[in-house]
Amino acid sequence: MDSYAPGTPSWVDLASPDLDRSAAFYGELLGWEVIEPGPVEETGGYRMAFVRERPVAGMGPIMAEGQPPVWTTYVSVADAEGTAAVVQQAGGGVLMPPMDVLDQGRMAVFTDPSGAAFAVWQPRAHAGAGLVNEPGSLVWNELATRGPDAAIEFYGRVFGWRPDTEEVGGVPYTQWRLGESTVGGMMPMDSTWPDDVPDHWLVYFAVGDADAAVALTERLGGRVLVPAHDIPPGRFAVLQDPLGTMFAVLRLADVG
Repeated sequence: MDSYAPGTPSWVDLASPDLDRSAAFYGELLGWEVIEPGPVEETGGYRMAFVRERPVAGMGPIMAEGQPPVWTTYVSVADAEGTAAVVQQAGGGVLMPPMDVLDQGRMAVFTDPSGAAFAVWQPRAHAGAGLVNEPGSLVWNELATRGPDAAIEFYGRVFGWRPDTEEVGGVPYTQWRLGESTVGGMMPMDSTWPDDVPDHWLVYFAVGDADAAVALTERLGGRVLVPAHDIPPGRFAVLQDPLGTMFAVLRLADVG
């Protein structure tokens, strides 16, 4: 992808306590080549993952003591400062105020009113993921929340998203619409969710075979949180890497 319309998820990255282990795990599972794009004193140890020589994700060291490992969803914006102001007006919080990332772009990290963390990316040299919806790359971003009504109001104000909600397996599932595009989803967290699981954004990666990805995750020391099963877009599973980071894999129905 050469560019992303404002309001579109454009990048994901991993905060990891052990970058070598993370790079080895995702490299084996998703076929990534993980490299350090520059000297540590410039990049802070941040690494980039590539599939077919295109950037698909990033990973960097955990920055604060006690911070859990997590995948973060970035939404493309035209103005990080302006977005920060709207986030606060809409009831969200600022975890990291807008800052430059070398000449690559400008980023900020926020929370929505229910506490789910997400980031924004104002692109310069780096537009975002260079490959999506293909094995090894980002395919979906999904909010799990105990406050779906508040989320609809919040993300509508911040990004202009419109909800399109229908029953899927007896559960109301929302797809976020931006213009004519679908840019993500939302799953309500009911009483069946453990109390210690916070509201969060879940990152999905495309795979050629969801069942094989589940088996390989277990062989590599990860865990299966939701076993592989079929959903309307294809076959998916929710997994946890060996360091405890949750993510999902999805084999799209039209992927050969």
